[in-house]
Amino acid sequence: MPRSLYVHIPFCHRRCFYCDFPVVPLGDHASGATSGSVNNYLQQLYCDLDAAPFGPPLSTVYIGGGTPSLLSVTQISGLLDRVESKWGLAADAEVTLEIDPASFDQAWLQAVLQRGINRCSLGGQSFNDEALKRLGRRHSAAQLRQCSAWLREAELAGLLCSWSLDLILNLPEQSAHNWQEELSDALGERPPHLSIYDLIIEPGTVFEWRERRGDLQLPDLDSAAERLEYTHGRLASVGYGHYEISNWALPGHSSRHNRVYWGGAAWWALGLGATAGAGAERLARPRTRDAYGQWLLQQPGQQVAAGIHLGSLPPLEDLLLVGLRRREGVDLNWLEASGAWCGDSAMAEALKEVLAPWLAQGLVELGRERLRLLAPQGFNLSNAVLRDLFAWLQRGNPPLEGFAEELPARQQSA
Repeated sequence: MPRSLYVHIPFCHRRCFYCDFPVVPLGDHASGATSGSVNNYLQQLYCDLDAAPFGPPLSTVYIGGGTPSLLSVTQISGLLDRVESKWGLAADAEVTLEIDPASFDQAWLQAVLQRGINRCSLGGQSFNDEALKRLGRRHSAAQLRQCSAWLREAELAGLLCSWSLDLILNLPEQSAHNWQEELSDALGERPPHLSIYDLIIEPGTVFEWRERRGDLQLPDLDSAAERLEYTHGRLASVGYGHYEISNWALPGHSSRHNRVYWGGAAWWALGLGATAGAGAERLARPRTRDAYGQWLLQQPGQQVAAGIHLGSLPPLEDLLLVGLRRREGVDLNWLEASGAWCGDSAMAEALKEVLAPWLAQGLVELGRERLRLLAPQGFNLSNAVLRDLFAWLQRGNPPLEGFAEELPARQQSA
């Protein structure tokens, strides 16, 4: 049974120029406490939750968005009350809340920590004011530093178990020197966890429109690879482990919730656009408010349970896709024991032949028990390695419906 939950809060002050998430912009001065849209959505969310099957206490909860920190303390407390009433929380549960620097103050932060939030993910993206404007962000670099200081103080006081800072790499007009300064600024805030996402130009975004016009100056792929290698070395030198393609952490501070996704485990999900997963099935909710409301009305009582077939495994290609994002890679013995993989000598030799170019370059490591990409270069070329693996699987298995061909040129964390 799933022991993790993702809850989607779709509201933002504004939509950033790179964002294609299912979000609802409310305006720069919006507040969850006074917004009818937010209160109506929370009632829909509770209907979604009430229809979910019961299960064991949750070990991780992740409240993401959107901008969950637009909600009032009372609204967040009410949401946690309903979740705890439904499933309960394990004694050592990791409860993460995404927060935006322009949406909260220190008193609000202290109140949500007292209510039970014990990990925060701060969406900073950049310490450069001009870069923030180019991204369409509402906050300033000074606000980001202030919020980081509040989180650091809360961690030192024992009110917060951990916190993460998000940055975006390879921004428009970002030079190598600019990125080195960004990294120095981030390390100066001493976050125990860093998520550093390579910018992806998503369809339907302002950035895609600007790129089609030829109005978006992005680093070339060689420069992007050099910056990832620099980032890996710089962070490793001060104790951060590169434990997943887009994530670095000090010892003991990796995201337990995200490891659920990358490890192929099951999770519940609630809210507009959220996707639950267990076994080979995924249950994706509609991405607009009207469609989500209609979906709730048309799925009486069992919508969350639909598609949740416990005891089954995700397809092999899914296990490889998420497993190879991690530093430890894929456990071949576990795949064989679970029936997802045939580990005989012929299969091992065939796999070695398929991966020969990558093995020769020192980008992939293949042993009797484990297959993994070697950071940072192997992580940077993960899509190319996966294409070779999926093409090989397709030759000996039913087609994967164009899955390999649909991989993006660059990957972003789950």
